[in-house]
Amino acid sequence: MPYSHILFQVEESGIALLTVNRPEKLNALSGAAIGELADAFGRVAANAAIRAAVLTGAGEKAFVAGADIDELAALSPYKARAFALRGQAVFRQLETCGKPSVAAVNGFALGGGLELAMACTVRFASENAKLGQPEVKLGIIPGYGGTQRLPRLVGRGRALELLLSGDPIAAAEAYRIGLVNAVVPQVELLDYCRGWLGKVLANGPLAVGLVLDAVDTGLGCGLEEGLRFEAAAFGVSAATEDCREGTRAFLEKRRAAFTGK
Repeated sequence: MPYSHILFQVEESGIALLTVNRPEKLNALSGAAIGELADAFGRVAANAAIRAAVLTGAGEKAFVAGADIDELAALSPYKARAFALRGQAVFRQLETCGKPSVAAVNGFALGGGLELAMACTVRFASENAKLGQPEVKLGIIPGYGGTQRLPRLVGRGRALELLLSGDPIAAAEAYRIGLVNAVVPQVELLDYCRGWLGKVLANGPLAVGLVLDAVDTGLGCGLEEGLRFEAAAFGVSAATEDCREGTRAFLEKRRAAFTGK
């Protein structure tokens, strides 16, 4: 489908760069933008040539500054529930695609923007980034996963502090509490993301996908079930050609040449 609200580019490294492209609206997520993200995430999942994704926002002011308030204000209760379920499904699509994703938070990541960033595997922020869930200031609550992912990332107390006050925090504080994984100068942000993904993509691709599945599964169930899944996934990984290549390369003191088989 043609895109009007996002940019989609696949780089030679196999990294898909997705840019929310509404700088005049601080890259706010309209319904149309959500639809385009759903299509883009489907492409990331289905295309074997795409090995990872970086998400960012157009311009220097915002990653995504939230949902489109004009659209929110017009929602009935029934439509608001459907609105939330749709966004949750789209973000979950990214989270469970089996490929690593990075949020390059290059400015405001508020409301739905922070929820999008939290659906990524990791988050790297520029020094000018501001992150928060300000929904309570509008008389609503987060609807795209904020009340669920934020406690999982920073703990119940920190999450409630942010969710109940609605106040944003600076990048340095977001790093301190574990909401972002690193803070770098804005001009270096995308290269930093590419560099981190380069290290990840040098590893066995099947193993990377199984790690993502194991962590996601474990967070959604009890410890015992998570351990059983891990053992099964370990067994699968041990039966792959990549395992044989990786262990052989280690013993031969050379770099492994993984094939994803």
